[in-house]
Formats: sequence, structure tokens, C-alpha cells
Amino acid sequence: MVTLADLTAGARLLWSLPWFLRSPVDPEHARAVLRTRLQRRDADFLDLMRRTVFAGTSSPYRALLSHAGCEYGDLAAMVRRDGVEGALHALYRRGVYLTADEFKGRRPLVRGSLTLTVHPAQFANPLATVHVPTQSSGSRGERTAAGIDLAHLRDQAVGLRLFLDARGARRWVHAHCGVPGGSAVHAMLRLACAGLPPHAWFSHVDPATPELHPRYRWSVRVVRWGSWLGGQPFGSPRHVRPDDPRPILKWIAQVRRRGLVPHLRATPSTAVLVCQAALDAGVDISGTEFTAGGEPLTTTRAAVGARAGARIVPQYASVESGHIAYGCLAPAAADDHHVLSDLQAIIQPGERADGAGLPPEAILLTSLRASAPFILLNVSSGDVARVEERACGCPLEALGWRTHLQAIRGYEKLTAGGMTFLDTDLVRVLEEVLPARFGGGPTHYQLVEEEGPGGRPLLRLLVHPAVGPVDPGAVADAFLAAIGAGPGPARVMELFWRGADMLRVERAAPLLTATGKILHLHHDRRQRVNA
Repeated sequence: MVTLADLTAGARLLWSLPWFLRSPVDPEHARAVLRTRLQRRDADFLDLMRRTVFAGTSSPYRALLSHAGCEYGDLAAMVRRDGVEGALHALYRRGVYLTADEFKGRRPLVRGSLTLTVHPAQFANPLATVHVPTQSSGSRGERTAAGIDLAHLRDQAVGLRLFLDARGARRWVHAHCGVPGGSAVHAMLRLACAGLPPHAWFSHVDPATPELHPRYRWSVRVVRWGSWLGGQPFGSPRHVRPDDPRPILKWIAQVRRRGLVPHLRATPSTAVLVCQAALDAGVDISGTEFTAGGEPLTTTRAAVGARAGARIVPQYASVESGHIAYGCLAPAAADDHHVLSDLQAIIQPGERADGAGLPPEAILLTSLRASAPFILLNVSSGDVARVEERACGCPLEALGWRTHLQAIRGYEKLTAGGMTFLDTDLVRVLEEVLPARFGGGPTHYQLVEEEGPGGRPLLRLLVHPAVGPVDPGAVADAFLAAIGAGPGPARVMELFWRGADMLRVERAAPLLTATGKILHLHHDRRQRVNA
């Protein structure tokens, strides 16, 4: 059923879209807005805290701050003395922070004598208007519902216009590829608001399929109606199977024949699949640009794009905060990003992480804009990264974004078959070791954990049929040997998996999440009764 909230949000979106689309952000205005934001960071942060946290007593942050002995006047004095980041470090040392589990309500918030049970809805921004309901992808647990304000998309469109212009986007033709839902709508509207309207819209799931909730069909219709009224008409999303990117290759060829540059916004998985398909078919896509987000861009995946003559530039974002960082244009690594320091502040626990349940390199986010969907105050993103201030000489640094993020990874260790290992180890084996030995690319191998009869853990190593003939026993042996390299716990894990006979090699395409990602470790919670 379509709820009253869905209908209300749809009507609000249709009413507001024409004005939103008729007032795109131009480059000079975007530069002026960014300069002002960077100059006013301290004042904007304090104003947001005053209006959302200190204006009432229901915010969990108010309880945390009171427990830490911090009132608004104290916070203002800290910011005047040490700046936003200095104040946030001081608050963290007093216990003012949230782990990802606490923010998502999976674990009570406990600080000394203070205990709170919270829900993500309690952190929703009371200043924002809901135009587009959406959810997080759920890659690391339960999904988080969020309502996106068009003002939030406009705030992000400022940086997006500058980011794409720095890459030479004046003669680009833009498209988006993903799955139905809020993220696709946001991507299309952000491009249009940045003055770079999308030419094509690809979807890995047909929005018209009857298995989907009716809101997906209606959201597409509302956005298309609003785009016509706003003078920037969007086409219908074209269904593209994840394992058959030929329609995208056809679109790329059409754009290139016009002497223009195709630009596709997609996940790294999709970008790699398109580039690999072009290489396999001998199709020239040189000069094609990808902006890839939603999962890490590894060195191996970026290299596939380079071999096809394309460039894959990452972006880092979340539903809870919006865009966090854009890929550096003179990168020191494949996933080198510039933090969008006008939209949020970032600190890390460092050596003071002991007892907080956070790694020293955890990313803690704090909102700076009044349009943000959630108010974040030292909230863990669930990721770790290397954060540094350095000169790279790229155009994004010249804009004022000088903080870099690299090596962004989820800090939860991966657990499969009762054994725990690091994400980076699995990435290396699936993207480098196995392709080098048996062929294929970085999206052709995936580890799947599921339950057999009686809850017995089963591990399936999926090998894409495109790899060609392989000996399943040799693949299993190579995988286990690479995962278990070394004399320590990894070797114990290898011997355990071998002894328990848990690993099965299967010829099948890797599984996709609901949002089109190919995770290195996919957890299938369905029980296999015939295993």
C-alpha cells in the first residue's frame, strides 16, 4: 500500500521540483557559495547546534552534552578558542560521540552513569523538509530511513558542479546507473541542479516490475512530471541487467560519435563491468568518465578502467550525511579523496580510542549544514581511513578542500564460517591472486556465506562463467592457501576450513545487493536445505 506519508512527500516533491530545476547552480555562484561556507564554518556549526540540539531537551545529544558538563556557552567558547575540529576532539574526550551501533539503535548508549536507548529517527534534522524518502543500503546491517530535503540536494549540487567542472565536464553528457529508489532520484536531481542535466537513466531493476512497492513506480513518475514542469525533462529509466551492460556501451558509443564525453555515475562494480565488457567485445570507450560510489574503489578496479581507456573517479557518501568526499584529481592512491569540509567536519579518535569501541582511525562525522537529513555530532560512519592534510596540487585543493581521505574501509572484521579475517586480505585474494592465477577480473570472484541444514556454515566461492574453464579443486586450494598465508591465525583459519570441508567452488555470477553492489563477502541468510 502507498501510505499517506508517501503521498504527502510525492505531492510536496511535485510542487517544489519546477522551482528547484529552474534555478540551477552556475560555476561562479558555486565558487562564491563555497568560499562563504568555508569562511563561516565555525559560526554555521554553532548556529546548527543552537537550533537543533540546544533548542529543546529531546535530543540525545543534549543528554550527552549535559552529562559531559557542556552547555551552549561552553561549546561556543571551545569553538572560538580551538575551531570546530578542536572543539569536537574535546567533546570526544568527554564522551560526546556515537558509534555506528549506537546511532542505529543496535546498542544502548552508555557513558558512565548515563544510559540511553536511542533510535535513528531521534537524530533526524527538525529543520529539514522531507521531499524524497530514502533508506541506507543496509550493506552493514539494518537499513536507516531518511527523508531528503531538496535544499540538501542543492547544498550538495554546489560542490558537485565544482568537482565535475574541475574534471572538464563542460562537454560531457551525463547518465546515472543504479537501482530504483531514493539514491537514483537524488543523483538525477543533483546533476540537474548542478546545471548538468542527465541524458540517460539506467536501472538494474525494472521500476515497473510488480514485485516492487508501488512507491518506486510513483517516484519515477513524479520526478519525470516535475522535470517536465521544470524545463529539464528526464527520460524513463532503461532496464539494464547487471550482467549485460550492452545498452550502456551503446549509449557510450552514441555520445562519443557526437564528439562528446560520456559520464556515468554508478558503483565501482558497475563501472568495472562496463569497462570489462568493452575490453572483451573490443569496443572503444576511451575518454569515458565514471564517478563511482557506494563501495571502495580498489587499485585493481581502477586499473580495469585504465585498460579500457576510461577514468574511474571515486566519491564517498552516505544516506545519513550525503556527499562526504570527492576523488582527488592527482591521487596518491585509487581511493584518494578530498573531504568536503564545507558540508561536514571529520575527526578521528586517535590514541584516545581506548574503551570507546572505536578504532583509532575511525571516521567521526559532524554536520555543518542546516539542510542535512540527520544531525551528526561525532558519529562514526562505520569506516576507518587515513586522514591527512597535504598539498596535492589538484584543482580541488585550490577550491579549499585540503583534507585527504585514503584507504577507506569498513572497520568491522569479516566473519565467515566462524573465523574472522580482515577485509583487505579478502579483497587482495579475490581481486588479485585468483584473477592472476585463473583469469577474469576483480568482479568475477565472490565469497558467499550461508547456512546449511542444522545451521552448519557453508562457504561458496563463486567464479563467474566468463572466467572460462577452471578446475574447482585448484581454485579452492589457491583461495585457501592465499587466505591462510603466514604462520598465525590466518593459517589456523585455512586449516579449519579445509578440515571442515566448508568451501565449495561454484560457477555463477557474483551476487548483487539490493543496491547493485558486488560485496567481496556476501551473507546469504537463507538456509540451503539440499546442501
